[in-house]
Amino acid sequence: MTDRARVSFAGAFAGGGVAQAAASAAAATTPVDLGPLPQWRLDDLYEGMDSPRFVADLARAAAECKRFAAAYQGKLAALAEAPDAGQRLFGAVQEYEALQDLMGRIISYASLLHAGDTSDPKRAKFFGDAQEKVTELAGELLFFELELNRLDDAQLDAATRDSPLARYRPWLADIRKERPHQLSDELEQVFLEKSMSGAAAWNRLFDETIASLRFSFDGEELTLEPLLGKLQEADSRVREAAAAALAKTLGGNLRLFTLIMNALIKDREISDRWRKFADVADSRHLANRVEREVVDALEAAVTDAYPRLSHRYYALKARWFGKPQLDHWDRNAPLPDAPTRVFPWRVARDTVLDAYGAFSPRMAEVARRFFDEGWIDAPPLPGKAPGAFAHPTTPSAHPYVLVNYLGKPRDVMTLAHELGHGVHQTLAAPNGALMAPTPLTLAETASVFGEMLTFRALLASADDKAMRRSMLAAKIEDMLNTVVRQIAFYKFERRLHLERRAGELTTEAINAAWLSVQSESLGPAIRLGPGYETYWAYIGHFIHSPFYVYAYAFGDCLVNSLYGVYERAPAGFADRYLAMLAAGGSKPYAELLAPFGLDARDPAFWGIGLSLIDRMIGELEALG
Repeated sequence: MTDRARVSFAGAFAGGGVAQAAASAAAATTPVDLGPLPQWRLDDLYEGMDSPRFVADLARAAAECKRFAAAYQGKLAALAEAPDAGQRLFGAVQEYEALQDLMGRIISYASLLHAGDTSDPKRAKFFGDAQEKVTELAGELLFFELELNRLDDAQLDAATRDSPLARYRPWLADIRKERPHQLSDELEQVFLEKSMSGAAAWNRLFDETIASLRFSFDGEELTLEPLLGKLQEADSRVREAAAAALAKTLGGNLRLFTLIMNALIKDREISDRWRKFADVADSRHLANRVEREVVDALEAAVTDAYPRLSHRYYALKARWFGKPQLDHWDRNAPLPDAPTRVFPWRVARDTVLDAYGAFSPRMAEVARRFFDEGWIDAPPLPGKAPGAFAHPTTPSAHPYVLVNYLGKPRDVMTLAHELGHGVHQTLAAPNGALMAPTPLTLAETASVFGEMLTFRALLASADDKAMRRSMLAAKIEDMLNTVVRQIAFYKFERRLHLERRAGELTTEAINAAWLSVQSESLGPAIRLGPGYETYWAYIGHFIHSPFYVYAYAFGDCLVNSLYGVYERAPAGFADRYLAMLAAGGSKPYAELLAPFGLDARDPAFWGIGLSLIDRMIGELEALG
């Protein structure tokens, strides 16, 4: 099958990749008292690496997968012809779903444990072993969706008519979209098994390399996250020194990052060629269940908006800094004389929950469980995975949220963002393991909406003009990072994947492509100085989820449109919104948006979302 990228972890800060200004032990030495920061309780899944339950579940999964294959492999066509085909196929799908849930629990625990300290060799081995075992078990089940897709449409329609199998009709329709790209059982098995020594191995090498990098800064050896945090400090000398340290260490490792990028792009090209995808991003579009022309329209609309959005904003910011151009390390700098505001953890918690509760008590109730029941990991610790994410785990358990919290306003926004994912995942869980996961086209909806609710609440509470200007500027920058920057990332990836078809990419070629798309998107008010050409190397989405990045822009523009509907007609909106989240992956995005009067296939749709950013820049200009 194709790499249907249902959201196993979703993420991250709106800047994309590992852009959250948060981090590790060095950053945790901040003199500000943030109060106790929670650490998640993974024993809701398993008690530890030596957990008897983990060992038992792994053994049970192995036995059940073998039994399932013996019972159904090569027999679905006959089942579909039986008088009680619907009932029999329903039983088979139920068993398959239960196995997906069990294996999801196993690999979720291993991956979350590893995220807690990617530098721990014991955890790395535990995670690697679990990955290998679950991949092996997935191979036992690989036949099932392939054989279901070989059934005639008429057979499947008859089986779902007036039978319990009708419950799974959305999932069956969903997987059948992949029929044109389906290979033989033997080839699918080879692709699956080789993934562990192919893409998965390169992904792990990237993660462990990033975690091991140290950046020399002011006599300290920092990991990536606290160094990125320095780029948002008020002191320009600190930002410049951090930018130089980032470039120096990344530059010293570009040979390895270039190799990883080349290997993964080639690996994807081989897969796409065998599966007969016409465009380099078509497999991602299929995984996202979105038409290529919709994404093309989004890309074109955002590119066309560069001058009135990012170019205009950064020119305004440069004037505030008294410069004709901002250096690249000033891009996310706080405004001159911006008030400093630090949010202790309890204040951040109450801020987000109050904002959620004002919109919907039900939404706040779900979010509160993450705090009360130990589902959040917040301290910035050595070796901890950078950035932030919400991991849905599996419907029989509950999601977990990881952040690296330093008390900055953007950290509050990140918390709101990831809790939005968590609420979404919790509400969708009753759909079951097969239909709870949300396509990436809607995966950012709840997260960005949660951010917007929290931002509006914070802005309303700021009665100081300088504070309002600072907050509004920070929000606009986040939105530019989410929309403009992510579309630039998408264009960068497209360029690399297309150029790679002519041969291996050199570091110089990748650097040049990076500078080209960044210059186009940021505009003439940002000077991309020496060293900036290396910054592509730490963006994890290019490695883990090629072409994922446009989902951020998709989600932000979609939420901007949704928020506009909410502002115009709030009555009944929250109920419709929560119903959309609860649908998970059981309905296509077009059907889910219809109750709000929105249609992403309309070329004019993207202009609605972009106009909100335009208006907010105008609001900022009016503040002087």
